Amino acid sequence: MHKLWLVMKREYLTRVRTRGFVVSTVIVPVLTVGILILQIVTASRQAARTLNIVVLDQDGTLADSVIKGLDGKLKNGQPEFHIVQTLERPSAGAEDNLRARVLNGQLDAFLVLPAKATDGKVPAEFHTRNPGEVTISSELNHAVSYAVIAERLHARGVDIHDVAQVVQGVGLKVIKVGTGGDSEEKGQTIILAIVVGMLLYTTLIIYGVATMRSVMEEKTTRVIEILVASTRPFYLLAGKVLGVAAVGLTQYGIWVTVGALVTAYGAAMASMAHAGALPSLHLSWVMLVFMVIFFLAGYLLYASLYAAVGAMVSNDQEAQQVQMPITMLIIAAVVLFNVILRDPNSSLSIGLSMVPFFAPILMLLRITLQTPPLWQIALCLAILVLTTATIVFVAARIYRVGILMYGKRPSLAELVKWVKYT
Repeated sequence: MHKLWLVMKREYLTRVRTRGFVVSTVIVPVLTVGILILQIVTASRQAARTLNIVVLDQDGTLADSVIKGLDGKLKNGQPEFHIVQTLERPSAGAEDNLRARVLNGQLDAFLVLPAKATDGKVPAEFHTRNPGEVTISSELNHAVSYAVIAERLHARGVDIHDVAQVVQGVGLKVIKVGTGGDSEEKGQTIILAIVVGMLLYTTLIIYGVATMRSVMEEKTTRVIEILVASTRPFYLLAGKVLGVAAVGLTQYGIWVTVGALVTAYGAAMASMAHAGALPSLHLSWVMLVFMVIFFLAGYLLYASLYAAVGAMVSNDQEAQQVQMPITMLIIAAVVLFNVILRDPNSSLSIGLSMVPFFAPILMLLRITLQTPPLWQIALCLAILVLTTATIVFVAARIYRVGILMYGKRPSLAELVKWVKYT
């Protein structure tokens, strides 16, 4: 146990003291929060500008209603749209002329209202050099839609002066029913589930590959030959896996602390959440416990596989090829997100969350969305522990032979022989 502790301590301290750990643990979260705050600040201080547009009404029946609907105001009180000109039943070359004016900067855009737009078969067209403004296109769509609805009603003998008020719908508030009480749902559950799932996905790959590279580094530099002379290969493997796991838990702890501070004291994000623009995310201590449990279970499973790969290969090119099936298993769990998100308690979701290679991510996703019965979580962990124990046993046997093998990559038959060696 003393030798196991020494190997674990060395792996932990070696990685924690590197610049890479500082960058990924401290700087990346700070940059992420900074980018979010910058987006909020820039969105709130974005320069307002009135758009100069021309309206082409090919039938001559919708222009007035559309212009009436374009009544949006900027923060400085100026109108969002300035109608430079209205062309009813324009000539054939009118669009080409307006297109040239848009290109040389005389106009920002022009709106084409097609003939017989009330049939709904031909869409209106908004010609602009900057199609990326979502809010503008949304307001234009509403104005055109309301004008068409008013024209249809007028054709049926119904005269409505304010179509927007008549067709205005009613909001729908989603309430999540839980054992701890009901709460308003603004999408925060799904967001939290995806964030937790992606966090686990990322860390499993990062620390699994880190374990593989640690084994490869000692093997290629032949340092492993000295280490094997002083301790058993199993303790080397266990020390590496546990040491890197401790690094992962340290990173989790720092991220959770930073996230808690941002949630509690981040003025910009807090004000946005209070205003309803952003849903507030709450990560309970139960979820934190499950995150640690499934991270450790998933990490021990995949780190053992990655360590076996590191012992089998002799260079990076071989490692990239051999590790791909293992990485694809983790990616497959992410691909199956939609199955869980659609119905976390379906038979398919339950079955997939019991597959040991998918369980660390998919079961945690289910717990985040809608906590399954305790027996399902216990069964999942039991299957995961048994599978992990088997993988560790096989990986240790491959590791004890592979770390001293150089040159040709072993075949499947040779791997079976390595496992059978006593």
